[in-house]
Amino acid sequence: MGGKAPVIVCEDADIAEAANAIAFGAFFNQGQICMSTERVLVNEKVADQLITHLKTKINSFVTGLPTEQVQIAHVISQKAADRIMGMVKDAEDKGAKAITGYTVNGTAISPILLAGITSAMELYYEESFGPVCTLERVLNDEEAIDKANASEFGLSSAVFSRDIGRAMDIAKRIESGICHINSATVNDEAPMPFGGVKASGYGRFGSKASINEFTELRWITMRSAPKHYPI
Repeated sequence: MGGKAPVIVCEDADIAEAANAIAFGAFFNQGQICMSTERVLVNEKVADQLITHLKTKINSFVTGLPTEQVQIAHVISQKAADRIMGMVKDAEDKGAKAITGYTVNGTAISPILLAGITSAMELYYEESFGPVCTLERVLNDEEAIDKANASEFGLSSAVFSRDIGRAMDIAKRIESGICHINSATVNDEAPMPFGGVKASGYGRFGSKASINEFTELRWITMRSAPKHYPI
């Protein structure tokens, strides 16, 4: 169940809360979660405000060994680190810019937030599965929805707006199996059906959905006496 989870931030959102959810969703467990926030699509009217909050949050994170008091530990292997940084380098070589400074020490990668992402970059389409997130400014809800759906993946997503009706309309149009309004993309509960659309898999598990997905529906009949057939 790969993912490329988008977060849409409307101009009427609680920006501080959105920043907290994005930082958690993008960098918790070093971004090594299928639901991790990979893309932020923010209305240009509040983009600078969101970036300010994200910078403060990201700069407070300490990267290091998981045995220490850190928020960001090491990614799973050097192979994974090389893959992640290869995607970041490709993006930077093609014009993307890091919003905050970052460090790389073997498998220890500090949070990376990139602006200036384009469709010419591998990171635009591919799941980083690491502590990497991109931020794009959008003009309106329509552009945000179009960009959110411009992915072969569709597992988790999120929308931030104080107008719940507006947020619900956006959520209904995002092509993902899961969408959270005013909450992080990383959100899982056992009683809820979990799964994605498009290249993020098919079917659901959790709650009653598991019974349907893991059951073969069959028809078996049994007769105890002879039956009259018309021919």
